[in-house]
Amino acid sequence: MANGNEHQTENFLFRLISGELEAGKFGRDMCTRFPPEPNGYLHIGSAYAIHTNYTIAHRFNGTFHLRFDDTNPLKENIEYVNAIIEDIQWLGYDPGDHIYYGSDYSDEIYNAAVTLIRQGKAYICDLTPEEVSEFRGTLTEPGRNSPYRDRSIEENLELFAKMKQGDYQASSKVVRAKIDMASPNINLRDPVIYRILHAEHYRTGNDWCIYPMYDFAHPIQDAIEGITYSLCSIEFKDHRPLYDWVLRELAIPEPPRQREFGRLSLTGVVTSKRFLRQLVEGNYVDGWDDPRLPTLRGLRRRGFTPESIRSFIEEIGSIRTQSTVDISLLDHCLRQDLKPKTISVMAVLQPLKVVITNYPDNEMELLMVENNSENEALGKREVPFSKTIYIERDDFMEQPPKGFHRLSLNAEVRLKGAYFIRCEQMIKDPDSGEITELHCTYDPITKSGSGFTGRKVKGTIHWVSASHAVKADVHLYEKLLLVQEVPKEGSGDWTEAINPDSRVIVKDGLLEPFVEHAHSEQKFQFFRHGYFCVDKKLTTGKQLVFNRIVPLKDTWNKN
Repeated sequence: MANGNEHQTENFLFRLISGELEAGKFGRDMCTRFPPEPNGYLHIGSAYAIHTNYTIAHRFNGTFHLRFDDTNPLKENIEYVNAIIEDIQWLGYDPGDHIYYGSDYSDEIYNAAVTLIRQGKAYICDLTPEEVSEFRGTLTEPGRNSPYRDRSIEENLELFAKMKQGDYQASSKVVRAKIDMASPNINLRDPVIYRILHAEHYRTGNDWCIYPMYDFAHPIQDAIEGITYSLCSIEFKDHRPLYDWVLRELAIPEPPRQREFGRLSLTGVVTSKRFLRQLVEGNYVDGWDDPRLPTLRGLRRRGFTPESIRSFIEEIGSIRTQSTVDISLLDHCLRQDLKPKTISVMAVLQPLKVVITNYPDNEMELLMVENNSENEALGKREVPFSKTIYIERDDFMEQPPKGFHRLSLNAEVRLKGAYFIRCEQMIKDPDSGEITELHCTYDPITKSGSGFTGRKVKGTIHWVSASHAVKADVHLYEKLLLVQEVPKEGSGDWTEAINPDSRVIVKDGLLEPFVEHAHSEQKFQFFRHGYFCVDKKLTTGKQLVFNRIVPLKDTWNKN
């Protein structure tokens, strides 16, 4: 469970909020919120925003709210709500009982709009969406007043009531705040605060056919819940004057304060909901939980741990602007988390048969092998050894180059946790010339753990006993995109950016029997291959499937 005390380094948000609280504290405890719209799945960028709100709240001995911004029935459903709650709890930022829904405040938000209309601060506008955009002006030209801006308060109240009753078609009327059409901040040019949507809501059904816009609903929801700080990503900075305007015009005492932090992007990773949806709906990936996606569901299925994700966010710290972080840092944090707590097993993904000719035909022995060379507390396990084993095909070379320290003809190598073996003969397919089998001899006095020091070998290779091996499909994942930068809108087809080798499936890999009863999401280190996780979606009672989380090589440390 994340507790807000994992990382106490001061950052600009902590300093900013500390200074503001000292200058004039709220009359209530610190309270922050994370307000996702339930129209998709959370991703690594969402985790950064959750972490920021959660840790600020707990740093100042406050509470953290999860509030669903569910005021658009066209896109939202309960599937996303349940997934978001599960993902946040999995990450370790459990809001407990503090789970709220914007749709539960529909009456309060409606009454707030009525209040603004009564004050002459809002009006009903009949312009089409295209006309509203046209009248808004540009960054260099002021907007023009709507011809409906000077309707009487009585007429506006009557029209708004009829909108609520369902008397008008969608897009035929909207409610707009009356602020300043000449404002240099376009967000203040009479923004739309209510629109008509004739659609069934997943929580409120058909109770409503008008719904507030986010910029209007958000500050009211914050005020209702007693939020002290509305911490948003940097793109909402230009929306802050509207946030403050709503609270000021509604005379909210001790109003919440909006403050912004940087938005997180990763090299070669898509975090835009729109782009993620394109990948999923275009069948470029196998759903929202595809292990190649940066969704929390995808990262979890691939094998990332909540501890590694939290560590990654802590390493980044609090950022002020849009920032792109090398994804190798995330991989590094994962390795650091898994290294001391995973069991290392032997898995042969491209098997080459080896017959140990001087080993008894019907004999089998159990060898004791350490589970983790850096953590003795994980203990040891028994690994069966027999006359016929499999090794990795690339651990043998007929004509080895200089510096090759594995197995070759007339050369000797150690089998991990077992004996020295020497290759005496190669068997080749007469048609293809491919090596199909090796005949080797073993030296019984060289058994691991026996204290033998008579001679040394430079290489150690892994293996599995042929008659005891467990078969499993192994999915090897690489980056989904061929480029570091995510393609921009209209820049080309996704097909051109997708790495065709982002997933390679190895059928019938051979693993030591220790993994036979591995449970869903259990993680292992495959000796020399990397870190792997049992695929929770594809693994069945008859089929074991592993996902490679990351290879062993750490490019972040190298950088």
